[in-house]
Amino acid sequence: MKRFTATFLALGFSAFSFSSFTPPAPAPKVPIEKRVEDLLAKMTLEEKVGQLNFVVGDLFNTGPTVRTTQSDKFNEAIKKGEITGIFNIHGAEYVGKLQKLAVKESRLGIPLLIGADIIHGFKTVFPIPLGESASWDLAAIENGARVAALESSAGGINLTFAPMVDITRDSRWGRTAEGAGEDTYLGSLIAAARVKGFQGKDLADPRTIAACVKHFVAYGAAEAGRDYNTTDMSEYLLRDVYLPPFKAALDAGSATLMSAFNELNGVPATGNMFTMDQILRKEWGFKGAVISDWQNITEMVNHGYSKDHAQAAEQAIKAGTDVDMMGEAYLKYVPGLVKSGKLDQKILDESVRRVLWLKFQLGLFDKPYQYSDTKREKKEIRSKENLAAAFDMARKSIVLLKNQGNVLPLSPQVKKIAIIGPLGHNKADMNGTWSFFGEEQHAVSFLEGIKKYAKGAEVTYAQGCNLYDNSTALFAEAVAAAKNADVVIMAIGESAVMNGEGGSRADIGLPGVQLDLVKEIHKTGKPMVALVSSGRALELTWLEQNVSAILATWSLGSEAGNAVASVLYGEYNPAGKLPLSFPRHVGQMPLYYNIKNTGRMYDGDHSEPGSERVYKSRYRDVPNTALFPFGYGLSYTTFAYGTPRLSKNSITGQETLTVTVDVTNTGKLAGEEVVQLYIQDLVGSTARPMKQLKKFQKLAFAPGEKKTISFTLNTQDLSFWRQDMTFGAEPGDFKVMVGGNSRDVQTLPFTLTAL
Repeated sequence: MKRFTATFLALGFSAFSFSSFTPPAPAPKVPIEKRVEDLLAKMTLEEKVGQLNFVVGDLFNTGPTVRTTQSDKFNEAIKKGEITGIFNIHGAEYVGKLQKLAVKESRLGIPLLIGADIIHGFKTVFPIPLGESASWDLAAIENGARVAALESSAGGINLTFAPMVDITRDSRWGRTAEGAGEDTYLGSLIAAARVKGFQGKDLADPRTIAACVKHFVAYGAAEAGRDYNTTDMSEYLLRDVYLPPFKAALDAGSATLMSAFNELNGVPATGNMFTMDQILRKEWGFKGAVISDWQNITEMVNHGYSKDHAQAAEQAIKAGTDVDMMGEAYLKYVPGLVKSGKLDQKILDESVRRVLWLKFQLGLFDKPYQYSDTKREKKEIRSKENLAAAFDMARKSIVLLKNQGNVLPLSPQVKKIAIIGPLGHNKADMNGTWSFFGEEQHAVSFLEGIKKYAKGAEVTYAQGCNLYDNSTALFAEAVAAAKNADVVIMAIGESAVMNGEGGSRADIGLPGVQLDLVKEIHKTGKPMVALVSSGRALELTWLEQNVSAILATWSLGSEAGNAVASVLYGEYNPAGKLPLSFPRHVGQMPLYYNIKNTGRMYDGDHSEPGSERVYKSRYRDVPNTALFPFGYGLSYTTFAYGTPRLSKNSITGQETLTVTVDVTNTGKLAGEEVVQLYIQDLVGSTARPMKQLKKFQKLAFAPGEKKTISFTLNTQDLSFWRQDMTFGAEPGDFKVMVGGNSRDVQTLPFTLTAL
């Protein structure tokens, strides 16, 4: 104690009882705003521009530029402060080395962003986003993003270029796979769930990553469904359909946003002052950083909007695109633009502020190595818990489209099963598009999963055909396997690279000779179950007419085979619902449920499309309707809907309307049902859709159980962008519709009397 007291006195403290000592209060925390401004004041023009330059790593590419594989190629650029970050790299140790260069050897020690396309998982791969959306399970979708954030942050990543929230009404577009389908309401809820999953409650938590909602805006409406193509639409359509999911993602806290490849009404999205400045910054008040997509600043020259890369850089940064991904236009031309007076340095400073703010929010200045924990990397990647979550999500994503004669679930009496098709024992394509962090060897194939569940049954496999040629050489072996089986499981559809970015297809039927193979197997007369893997809605008309059972299995990720087998054997009762409409023919594209009436709307029964000459909006060769409508999905049990009830027949703008319906599980198995509510505004200052999803609930039912489900509608649910370009409701007559999908609904009228 004497030694302690002496030391204490030597340090300048008064002698007093240790038990009464109160340590000095910690220094007040400096606000991020001040730290940003202090750092900005120290930066040279070149260092500022360096914070707007995002480059791809040396592991793999997601764009057209060919990169080398030299792991030290970034060293000098990092030391000079010429790059803000690197994307599509990973590895805690590697990231730590790069971060050390930035923090210790650059003049100002500004840490790096480490970005990546974490679209549906990292090493543990979840179903593609379109598949996850078919679950209509927001909690599970949020958890999938949470697991992706846990794993990718353990691997050194702090920023993901996700979620993609583009509304898709044309399944020819390959990137349909990355989104939530055709509906604005469902897409908005899923956008918010994914942002919350990635970012958690605190971006400074090393187990979270910053989200980058993309692609702003209307990229999903590319003409003819052709990737990167032109988009042209009214402001009403833009605001009513395509903008809301972005607003929902930003309201959920998305730290950043990515601009789109397409032009919109003649102006490329990256330089579009109306969407980027007027809507995003002024109307919505978004303060975060906007990141360009791969080289889409310099591509404004290709659009014919910019005369050269220097003008493209000027137009993009003035519009509000803060970070240049892989174009190096800012690095090369912004210093000159500032020096010449063509670009006000205040605009440059504002972009730099947004980037620095993001880095402070991520905690990188205080803990630059928090994403470089190699022990955590080993522990948290592909853990049992993560794989269990992927398995759960994969089962929930499967949609039962047909089950004639209750072929499914498979009976214990089925002793011989033939799995036929190019996706039957294909591990690589189980992971799907945008899964380049997931290793092929870890995915569970359909054959592996079914063998595990098929206790006592003989399971054989025949490939039947290849994915990328039209050879029929393997047909005979497949037919022989089918003849020797009690049930045939056809594993067919798209490979991982047949959809996704650059994966647009003019023909969205089964690729190659797969349909011919199915027809040959059908001739054997054996019961057939089709597992249809895809990243879009496919044209399945022949299958719907001839195959006993059809399951939409999308691309289900790491646990694909186990999830499918769990559903086939009834361990899990499928409850997925389609997030987009499946066509009868590709000629129906774009196809979506929430269409508007026309002056000559056709409401015939479509039983004989060419039998009558009527001057109505219709096809003469196929019905107008979808083969499988939005919101559709069967179960191994059945659900009966009672007559809906309204709390009142009319409401004012200050009142709410309660819609109640009884739903009963009338089958012998437990199951889940997604109860859906739609509305129609019968007369508006702009024509309104015939049907719009406004509410849904996913509920579990025991056999024979009846539940009373209630929905509440308010004026916000009835609002839209009116003719005078204000947002709100209009008094008038409405319909409310309740059912298990967008087609099979019961309808009641009500009135909004006044606002």
